[in-house]
Amino acid sequence: MKNLQLFFLAVLAILLVDCAAVKNKTATVASPDGKNKIQFEIKEGVPYYSVNHADISVVNPSKLGFVFRDGDTFNSGFSVADVKTSSFDKTWEQVWGEKHFIQNKYNELVVTLQEQKGAKRKLEIQFRAFDDGVALRYVFPEQGITDSIFIMDECTEFNLASDGDSWWIPAYRDNRYEYLYEKTLVSEIDTVHTPYTIQSKNGLYLSLHEANLVDFASMTIEQTEGNSLKCNLVPWSDGVKVKTTAPFKTPWRTIQIAEKPGDLITSYLILNLNEPNTMTDVSWIQPHKYLGIWWGMHIGKYTFWESEKHGASTKNSKMYIDYCQKLGIDRLLIEGWNKGWTPAWYENAMHMFSFTQSTDDFNLEEVVKYGDSKGVKLIGYHETGSNLINYLKQIDEGMALYQKMGIHDIKIGQVGSRLNMLEWHHGQFGVNYYRYVLKKAAEYQLAVNFHEPIKDTGERRTYPNMMSREGARGMEYDAWSDGNPPDHTLKLVFTRMLSGPMDFTPGIFDIYQKQGFNGRRTHTTLAKQLAYYVTLYSPIQMLADLPDNYDGHPAFQFLKDVPVDWDDTKVLNAEIGEYITTVRKDRKSDDWYLGSMTNEKAREFTVNLDFLGEENYEAQIYADAPGTTWQNEPEKVAISTVQVTKTSTLPIVLGEGGGMAVRFKKLN
Repeated sequence: MKNLQLFFLAVLAILLVDCAAVKNKTATVASPDGKNKIQFEIKEGVPYYSVNHADISVVNPSKLGFVFRDGDTFNSGFSVADVKTSSFDKTWEQVWGEKHFIQNKYNELVVTLQEQKGAKRKLEIQFRAFDDGVALRYVFPEQGITDSIFIMDECTEFNLASDGDSWWIPAYRDNRYEYLYEKTLVSEIDTVHTPYTIQSKNGLYLSLHEANLVDFASMTIEQTEGNSLKCNLVPWSDGVKVKTTAPFKTPWRTIQIAEKPGDLITSYLILNLNEPNTMTDVSWIQPHKYLGIWWGMHIGKYTFWESEKHGASTKNSKMYIDYCQKLGIDRLLIEGWNKGWTPAWYENAMHMFSFTQSTDDFNLEEVVKYGDSKGVKLIGYHETGSNLINYLKQIDEGMALYQKMGIHDIKIGQVGSRLNMLEWHHGQFGVNYYRYVLKKAAEYQLAVNFHEPIKDTGERRTYPNMMSREGARGMEYDAWSDGNPPDHTLKLVFTRMLSGPMDFTPGIFDIYQKQGFNGRRTHTTLAKQLAYYVTLYSPIQMLADLPDNYDGHPAFQFLKDVPVDWDDTKVLNAEIGEYITTVRKDRKSDDWYLGSMTNEKAREFTVNLDFLGEENYEAQIYADAPGTTWQNEPEKVAISTVQVTKTSTLPIVLGEGGGMAVRFKKLN
């Protein structure tokens, strides 16, 4: 009886809080650990929210709402109709990932607003407070409105309480997300893509992004004045931001909050805001490493198109399959095997590719059979050239061909500044296109690697066949441009890669590209290339170099050993754009792997190995050789072993632009 009375008293307390919130036009919700607090309020009919972390103000009162077509404002004249609170705590299992089991724990506040005059439309705003950040989204409920709704603006603001350093790439540029990251104060930014990462002067680290982007325009961030930022939705070519009907809901607008930069990397807030896995059979979805007939085209050794140097010939493909078998790699990507490739294929000219017809010097069935005999599976490739009209006419036939051949992995490219020469890759049209293709691939049991993609917002939780994507400047830029500077990947892990896995295509051993014809080079040491396989997460990892550069090289052993599917991830030390040391535990063994890398500065530090188990381990170390830098003998690697335990420490010495990779092998 006493317990029953306590239960009813608790329910009554919640009801009283909710009623008070409606009356006083304010409501709050705090994260389970009590640090992150969201406050909602109505001021003269206008909805606002603010965010605090402990006693630090993160976001000052910021407006919410929409503007619809014909000047129809839906951001004022509101009253609070209802307030509800709830809590959630559940641990779920990733099919694959950087962490096997993830806890989804948050407190939620749901505020229902209603216009006081006119149509008296309702709007629901959902807030969630996690220990690693906060999120909000809008729900426009069913309320008898049958006409189409055209969103011209989303009014969500992020009025940051403090200025600070920030890292960003510009939005609304032809090369999509493929730009070097700028570092400026928040008050000095352009309109930028998300994730947008900030080292605030208040001592916190923030990342603004979105989660569960479905049938909506993607969000960019514009600076309005000083530290005041605002949601900027990517428009259709006719200027409308979103075309929808009631009911609808927006993606989650997210702010990840950390006291250390490495905690941004081990935040799973974006994944937790996506829906659970919808797929029952995931047996065909397999993380893997792969070789590719790819780097040779970028450095000029081969061509994508039919020529005397055509990369994707039957003869060349069989040679690569032989290398796969010899090196112990069971996947091979072949690009340029199909009709339609020309020297001008990458230009915005609505290029016409076939997705079923092979070039005259390539026999798909013969190559697949040869691969099967060697234990090597092919990875399919569809380059659309952003001519989606052509692609979608052939998509079923093209994917069915791969399914018939027993292929379960596909890379899909969208090279071009506009889809169909008209729409942004990251507008609502693009968002819907990528989701359609992802679902279509699942029908044919194909795991997807998008290049020239829409940004990641966590959909891999719902559709685990969404394996990886590009969405930033990858290794290819070292082949035919001035290249990525040594600090590029030190920014990438704290920006683009906060959203999810990236197919960066690392593993270049021939730093000076001696087999290339472009006079280019890679701006790292070889040891840093090894470290990428731990620091740059992806469940599929390319071994991008020409295979003869791996054959017989002692450092290749690390690439053979390093897994791509992990049980746990920890960041031991980090500063954005400067350095990072990451460790990950293999999902299939008790082994741990470490990757450490730096920018142009040489560094020395010592890390504790207390993440290891109770057993003894052999540390197999691949480090920059003494005197090695990215500009001085970058291909030299010092390989050594030492026995360690969880009470040991490990000295890390990084040359300029260098790195270190370590396998901690459990000893019996």
